[in-house]
Amino acid sequence: MRNSSEPNVFALHAEICKTFAHPKRLRILNALRSGERSVTELLRLLQIPKANLSQHLAVLRARGVVVHRRRGANVFYAVSNPKITRACDLMRQVLTEQLHRESRAVRRWRTG
Repeated sequence: MRNSSEPNVFALHAEICKTFAHPKRLRILNALRSGERSVTELLRLLQIPKANLSQHLAVLRARGVVVHRRRGANVFYAVSNPKITRACDLMRQVLTEQLHRESRAVRRWRTG
């Protein structure tokens, strides 16, 4: 039986996937996997320009992927839901397995 809200869920799913469709945003999420970090810490870890980091954090924040809080002049970010990190980990595992399969196939072809 088809759920009438199903198309809306697929549309939301597609939108959230677009949020993860940039390597720098994935790097930001990876940097936040161990917990909250300040913008200063993220800049030091990721070695990207502040304006670029701010732009990507704004996208993640607008989609509800990260949350932020201010303490004085500092802004801290954290992943909004631990399932987001687990989903990224699962996708990375799938990709790693795929790369291993492809590299085995290339080795077999070369030694053919």
